[in-house]
Amino acid sequence: MEINAKMVNELRQQTGAGIMDCKRALQETEGDLKKAITYLREKGVASAGKKASRIAAEGTVEAYIHMGGKIGVLVEINCETDFVGRGDAFKNFCREIAMQVAATNPTYLKKEDVPSEILEEERQIYRKQAAESGKPDNILDKIAEGRVKKFFSEVCLMEQPYIREQKMTVEKLREDLVAQTGENVIVRRFVRYELGEGIEKKKTDLAAEVAAQLEEAKK
Repeated sequence: MEINAKMVNELRQQTGAGIMDCKRALQETEGDLKKAITYLREKGVASAGKKASRIAAEGTVEAYIHMGGKIGVLVEINCETDFVGRGDAFKNFCREIAMQVAATNPTYLKKEDVPSEILEEERQIYRKQAAESGKPDNILDKIAEGRVKKFFSEVCLMEQPYIREQKMTVEKLREDLVAQTGENVIVRRFVRYELGEGIEKKKTDLAAEVAAQLEEAKK
């Protein structure tokens, strides 16, 4: 198949790769744009980061209800144009992210959102655990950092393993969409509701308050 300049330019726009890399990718994939994007990413040539500085003000707020109304999620995801926002790839990504939040209940969006005091507390806990298990002092910090990374993968949405493909993170899923659409895509915020969440705590607090009032009345 003949690879023309238009095809090469389109691939360059979507990946940020060089002309010769794009041409080679298209030749290897017989002109299939989607496969060429994957080829470049596998070679480490395509760059989703190139799009990261571009303004993304379009998009959608996706709603997802799970378990017959027991869990509800709202997630805002932005892109650069309404055209991409109305596309199937973007819509599917939004739904997948909402389902991810419903299934994993992350605390934070990304690792940069974790308060420094919480992060330091976690590090100290992991360091102490390693020390008490008999690990030598010179590797305690390394062990703690490894466990902090695991902590991020549990509580930060973008660091979590994607529920449908555990070897892929949610951030990698986003980067793939960026490469596919040629636009910056941002998971901006999310909220998760669970039926009855917090009610038991409120009941307990109320019971404690009533008990305290009764004790006061006896005096």
